[in-house]
Amino acid sequence: MATPLDPHAAIVAEASGLPPAAPLTTADGQPLARALNRSRRKARRQALLLVLPLLAFVVITFILPIGQMLHRSVYNPGFADNMPRISAWFAENPRGTDPDEAAWAALAADLTEAAEARTIGIVGTRMNYDVPGTRSLFTSTGRQVRGGLEPPYREALLEIDGKWASPELWAAMRTGATAYTANFYLASMDLTRDNDGNITEAPKERQVYGMLFMRTFWLSALITGMTFLLGFPVAHLLATLPTRKSNLLMILVLLPFWTSLLVRTTAWIVLLQQQGVVNDIMVWLGIIGDGQRLQMIYNQTGTIIAMTHILLPFMILPLYSVMRTINPSYVRAARSLGATSWTAFRRIYFPQTLPGLGAGALLVFILAVGYYITPALVGGSSGQLISNMIAMHMTETLNWSMAAALAALLLAGVLILYWVYDRLVGIDNLKLG
Repeated sequence: MATPLDPHAAIVAEASGLPPAAPLTTADGQPLARALNRSRRKARRQALLLVLPLLAFVVITFILPIGQMLHRSVYNPGFADNMPRISAWFAENPRGTDPDEAAWAALAADLTEAAEARTIGIVGTRMNYDVPGTRSLFTSTGRQVRGGLEPPYREALLEIDGKWASPELWAAMRTGATAYTANFYLASMDLTRDNDGNITEAPKERQVYGMLFMRTFWLSALITGMTFLLGFPVAHLLATLPTRKSNLLMILVLLPFWTSLLVRTTAWIVLLQQQGVVNDIMVWLGIIGDGQRLQMIYNQTGTIIAMTHILLPFMILPLYSVMRTINPSYVRAARSLGATSWTAFRRIYFPQTLPGLGAGALLVFILAVGYYITPALVGGSSGQLISNMIAMHMTETLNWSMAAALAALLLAGVLILYWVYDRLVGIDNLKLG
């Protein structure tokens, strides 16, 4: 069968008085355009197949855990699943309705059933997140109602413990009656709900998370600045020294990567403690007296020193990768035109290092924000970061929803800073190597 001619080509050929040209084909007679499209589709399929393992790895190890964390931060069915009757009463009666005998009967029935099913501890733990100290109320009541209660149920429960009449407890149960709640985010920002459901500040003694977030971001910024002050000269030496000497210095920079993080942190404990090496040297030199030894560990000072040392290579390497590409003739040209060394550095050399500085600062800051082991070992009570509080909720209080909410807020803060960096500097100018 003959291949039809392109109608546009036929019109052009007729207008010009020339015979219409035959369409281009491949060696096997296939139209060239169709063959090229088929080849492009095949190349795209092959590229997708090559990327699929990496894509699956990212989805399984990164996207799904973050999605699960975000879901966990607003989902906690501990009360709703195990107290169905009182949860249904809350759904049928608006906030502000005083609990009637039907509510007390539903509560008594749910407590009895949860005690027999041995899920009363889960219920009490969920309520304890909102009203501290109520887990023991649920568990102790559960032990006493296993045989059932006789009406009137209000008097029966109040006879067991008068705390059951607390409006704060009933407000917390109303909140827990729905599996999805934003209360964990409110608690992460030192906020809470009053008995009427209005958002208010948490009691002063429970306002800890805002302070921890501020401390985390402040110490991370300070550590980033210190790594810049210490790392810039080292990176400059690496970029300007002869190859033999720069290779030796590079080995010293990379040496911490070959040493366990736990070993490096423990070494700082030995160095900085009151009977440690640093204090002994200062006493020996007469800088301080033996009774005036400095407390440089188990506080913010220990956290800053140890984390600055550990994160220093992450600032040096991006700076070095940019500095080694800077042509030294630019600075020499500025000096030959009358610029001082400081002016040549400030106006010629330093601006060219900004991509490396931006990459190093972003890398160090993000790592410092999420650091856990070093603050836990050397930080004491004043050097703990928000990551330590997240770990505490994960391993000790088992309040995974609270840990997920704190982690989500930390992630949001980092993303906002990343967006600000992109707006001010431009992510296209970031260079890691």
